[in-house]
Parts: sequence; C-alpha cells; structure tokens
Amino acid sequence: MTLELVCPAGTPAALRAAIEAGAHAVYCGFNDETNARNFPGLNFSRAEMADAIGYAHRHDAKVLIAINTFPRAGGLELWTRAVDDAASMQTDAVILADLGLLDYAARTHPALRLHVSVQAAAANADAIGFYARSFGVRRVVLPRVLTVQEIAAINRDIDVETEVFIFGGLCVMAEGRCSLSSYACGNSPNMNGACSPASQVEYREEGGDLVSRLGGFAIDRVKAGAAAPYPTLCKGSFEAGAYRGHVFEDPVSLDAAALIPQLAAAGVTALKIEGRQRSRAYTQAVVRNFRRALDAHAAGRPIAAGELRALTEGQQTTSGAYSKTWR
Repeated sequence: MTLELVCPAGTPAALRAAIEAGAHAVYCGFNDETNARNFPGLNFSRAEMADAIGYAHRHDAKVLIAINTFPRAGGLELWTRAVDDAASMQTDAVILADLGLLDYAARTHPALRLHVSVQAAAANADAIGFYARSFGVRRVVLPRVLTVQEIAAINRDIDVETEVFIFGGLCVMAEGRCSLSSYACGNSPNMNGACSPASQVEYREEGGDLVSRLGGFAIDRVKAGAAAPYPTLCKGSFEAGAYRGHVFEDPVSLDAAALIPQLAAAGVTALKIEGRQRSRAYTQAVVRNFRRALDAHAAGRPIAAGELRALTEGQQTTSGAYSKTWR
C-alpha cells in the first residue's frame, strides 16, 4: 500500500503548489476561529474553499478541512456551520477535535468522513477505539509523542487509519493545549489558533545580547548577530539549577524521512507535513521532496534523507519521539 502524503495549505496558491508538487491530500481551513491556524492573510473563504476542492478533485487529490479548534461557550453555531459548509462542498474529510462537534457531524452528516485531529491527543488504542465506536471516525492524527514501536502496537489494536507527522514544527507539549504558551500569551492555542502568536513576540538588544520575549517574558538570549530561533516557550533557553540551556527541546524541526520504511511497517496510512503558515515556495519544496521519498520507498529504492535542512528551524533536524533518544 502506498503511503498517503498529506500536505499543508494556508492559501489557495499554496494548495495549488502542493498538488502540483505531488500531494495526495491537502489540509486547510476556513478563515475564522474554527481553524487552529487563524492568522491574518491565511486560510480560505467559502468561495475559495469550494474552488480549491474542485481544483483538487480535477487533479486526483483530496482536500481535508481542519475544523480543529474548540468552540467557545455559547458560540457553537460558527463551528456547526463550518461542518455543514464542508459537507455541502463535498470535502473528502473534516478534521475535528471537539467531542460535541464530532457528535454533531456524525449525526447530521453520516456520509461525511471524520478524522480526529492531533489536537484531541488520542495517543492510545482505548481512546482511538472510543472515537471509532462513538462517532465512526475513519482516521486519527497521532500526537508527536509516540515511538515507532508504540505506533505499531496501537495499529495492531485498532481498525482505524493512522496519520503521523513526518516534517516541520515539533510540538513537545500537549498538542495545541500548551499551558506555558497560554499562560504567557493569555490565549489558548486551541481556542485562538496560535502558539506564540507574532503579536506577543519582541526582540530587544541588551548588553550586547539579543533577548527574545514572549508575552513580556524573556525566554531566550543569544549573542548579537547570532541566529535567534523563533521564541516558543518549549524551545526557550532557561536556567534550572546549575544548568542553562534548552530544558524542554532544542530549536529544531522534525524530519523523519529516514523512518518512512519503519512507519510503513508500523501500519501507518498517511504522512503529514506541518506548516500551513509557511510560504508557497516552502510548501512546494517540501512536498516535492517527500513525494520523491515516498515514490522511492514504493519502488524499493533508497530514500534520500536530510535534503531539507536549510528549511528547518535552526537548520537542525530530529526524529523526535519516534526514537527515545529525543529529550
């Protein structure tokens, strides 16, 4: 079975670029609070989404609509309308995290294919089985905290497709529910759609150093002129006793291209690239590279890994939790 390559699109132009580069499926969202990448200038109007789905289907690709935030109390209508609109556009699947929305979608649109978002943090067979029995979900996006062996064990115990991240930003906290980011910024990534939003980021030169702040908190310090990573709390530099460094995780990106054969053997159905907020050029380069890798794997040829280092955070990569050498 050929692994499905699921690719990000923050704009209609990025969607077309991803499909032209070889994406089997593209995930994207409406330009409102229902989408966990709710940034100005990104995402799709209803008309743009309908056009994008038509374009994808003409090119034998799928569109998966992410409605993956958690509704505000008293504001459910915005989210249910997004589900209704996605179903009417004949999208190939919706990606949901909220139990109430999953229930609504399953009852109201029984023919609509449901995927469980990584935001739900379904990381074991019991949780995944609950979603399958209760809502008929067909696929779950696994959180980035599992080893390849753990993924294989889960797949042996479930009758649901699994999708895993293969490249991009590496979330090391509870997916989309980072208490550190929420505390510093006053916004929940699940509710407001952004970990470390740009509006909360500040850089300031102090004593020959460049200090990064998030929500007013100094979280990193580098020598002036040195490369400064984007300030996320999980990758900030802290002092803990006598230790000073990256307590949770170094500024680094996930690149698990070398593990494609192991992930396929573990029973994974789809590989997901992170980065809906990235440029069209980034999307095109990464998708093209991973389509070559999947084609090589399908043909039994060696996979060329490490070719995208220049596009990674700090020009460093890791295989993340897929192997337990990860911090």
